Amino acid sequence: MSQTFRHPEIMDIARKNGRVTVDELAAHFGVTVQTIRRDLSELADAGRLERVHGGAIVPSGVANIGYEDRRGLNDGAKDAIAQACAAEIPEDSSIFLNIGTSTEAVARALSKHRNIMVVTNNMNVANILAENPGCEVIVAGGTLRRSDGGLVGNITTQVIRQFKFDLAVIGCSAMDEDGDLLDFDIHEVGVSQTIIEQARKSFLVADQSKFQRRAPARIASLRQVHTFFTDTAPPASIVAACQTWGTRIIVAADGV
Repeated sequence: MSQTFRHPEIMDIARKNGRVTVDELAAHFGVTVQTIRRDLSELADAGRLERVHGGAIVPSGVANIGYEDRRGLNDGAKDAIAQACAAEIPEDSSIFLNIGTSTEAVARALSKHRNIMVVTNNMNVANILAENPGCEVIVAGGTLRRSDGGLVGNITTQVIRQFKFDLAVIGCSAMDEDGDLLDFDIHEVGVSQTIIEQARKSFLVADQSKFQRRAPARIASLRQVHTFFTDTAPPASIVAACQTWGTRIIVAADGV
């Protein structure tokens, strides 16, 4: 069976089950796992599926992908982005890291930084940086979101307003063609907006999958971001807008 016939059936299975796995599809179609991986990559490039470890899922415009699935999305690219971002973060500085798997990658990349203070509303970031003796970790309180270890709500916002950070490192769930940063949880959006307000400079870490996704709540514009770290050149409209706004774009290659 050619890919022309496999792709529609793969999409039917994905819509029915919410996700597909490489092994199950290979058995279903009687083809190699390499063939299915190519099929899933092509469907992902077309924006019809999102790759996760071992398979793919149907992208959603109103609900975020599950946290564990997000962890497996583009992990090599996230690590490269994180390394590029960490290289721009000086020692002897105060930093805010918000919720997300990309900011968790940045936390890992800061493992050798010294004399830094990190404030976070991400329990996973706090646990990662607890291993770095050169980092003071402050956790912003709030309502715990068990799905991903995030802290959100009015208490979180009130705590953040007590600080003025040298740098905020934030992520987003999606990005519009006009450079708007988007998310799914309106409570998290309010926290992210406060983080940007309380930072002298803001960094965005977001891989190329965010260019193909949609989410309903607006965080901010790239106009408000000093440097945007990603793994591939953004769409031309975003590049042109960033040039007008003075927002730097740093493209980190996987493995760099």
